[in-house]
Amino acid sequence: MCHSGGVVTPLREASVSKVITIGLDIAKNVFHAHGADERGAMVFSRKLTRGKLLEFFAGQPPCTVALEACGGAHHWARQLQALGHDVRLIPPAYVKPFVKRNKNDAVDAEAICEAAQRPGMRFVAVKTEEQQAAGLVFRTRDLVVRQRTQLINAIRGHLAEYGWVAPRGTASMAMLADLLEDGDMASSLPEAARPMFKLMIDLLAELDEQIATLDREIARRAKEDEAARRLMAIPGIGPIAATAIIALAPPIETFRKGRDFAAWLGLAPRQHSTGGKQRLGSITKMGERTIRRLLIMGASSVVLQASRRGAPGGSWLERMLARKPRILVSVALANKMARMVWALLTKREDYRAPAAVSA
Repeated sequence: MCHSGGVVTPLREASVSKVITIGLDIAKNVFHAHGADERGAMVFSRKLTRGKLLEFFAGQPPCTVALEACGGAHHWARQLQALGHDVRLIPPAYVKPFVKRNKNDAVDAEAICEAAQRPGMRFVAVKTEEQQAAGLVFRTRDLVVRQRTQLINAIRGHLAEYGWVAPRGTASMAMLADLLEDGDMASSLPEAARPMFKLMIDLLAELDEQIATLDREIARRAKEDEAARRLMAIPGIGPIAATAIIALAPPIETFRKGRDFAAWLGLAPRQHSTGGKQRLGSITKMGERTIRRLLIMGASSVVLQASRRGAPGGSWLERMLARKPRILVSVALANKMARMVWALLTKREDYRAPAAVSA
């Protein structure tokens, strides 16, 4: 072996071995590439700076380049695809079993390269800039909603220090703002504390306005998209959930059947079976969290309405509510909704309500 300029190359095979697969460990400024031939033997292991990365790959013959599906991976995948390489993104959890002792950039790149050569490996579809931009509205909305929740909790917590127990939820904030502006609450608070509460109430109003703006943008996109309109016919799926599925989910053709899509969302039960004995646990909670949360929230609203007004006679929902807890029924319904989504998008059909089965 010889070590030269950050390159580790077998002396005899360097001139005859052809690079088939390159594992690339990406970072902010320092990257590491591990090249292997058709037998999986190492051809090179090289450290690269950010400015030299594309220049290095432009000089490589077209080959398979594997990266972990992490921050910035889709950007670099598009850049490498433009250079003629076949880019594969691998979930980090699938790379970890191939990491040897003493984790470092070189070991990570080698593990990525080895994982990419496994015939049964699963890959992540490379997203376009438009797809990432479409999903940004949901990331932004989640961020603003979390900030609003933090602010509400802060207001309630600070008021508790002065003996006021504020009700939960956003619906009571308008009433609370009036009390802080002009009421018994305002007169009982210290003079120095009132401007701080006023500031938090004003910030809360701004966040509410921003969330309403984002909701209007999501509703507009849902009306303009045919697939989103088809999904909104499913009970429990509204404009936010429908457009989130279109924007955040990979191409529906990636999944062979509806159960695969539900499993990707983390709505399938965790399995720990052995010796022919089936043992199923709770849902895995893997995959896209935003879509899974929206489906469970939509299913919960359907289950809540059915528990209050009664589910259709002989329906699956009626039978489930009769023997299972409501939260479990909500998750099971979210699983069914995911399968419906796969069926509608795959077959390009409209939603048809299932017929009730008589006992």
